[in-house]
Amino acid sequence: MSDAKTNIGAIEWCDLTVNNAENIKDFYSDVVGWQSKAESMGEYDDYNIILPESGDTVAGICHARGSNSNLPAQWLMYVNVEDVKASANKCIALGGEVLDGPRTMCGKQFCVIKDPAGAVLALVSA
Repeated sequence: MSDAKTNIGAIEWCDLTVNNAENIKDFYSDVVGWQSKAESMGEYDDYNIILPESGDTVAGICHARGSNSNLPAQWLMYVNVEDVKASANKCIALGGEVLDGPRTMCGKQFCVIKDPAGAVLALVSA
């Protein structure tokens, strides 16, 4: 993820949380041509998704376990905001819902919101 203070509103990451990340990463590898690399989560592996030609890591495919167990199975974009807690409160005030967090994840503040139409989005800040 890039510099949080200069990229407010930027899509910083996306990942997919599903019951069986291993099978689904194989599905996308076959359909799209991505490569994957296991990322240890302690008792299981999630997967970094890598572009085959550049080697760039562009996304993640995660198991719906632990702190991810309540996330819906869909591609989730992570958008950089100035203050996750303030954005979560604004979401609620505008008729949305906070599905997860705010909490710390990978050294950043994080939450998942659901807008009034039912779509979900992750928010991150330094």
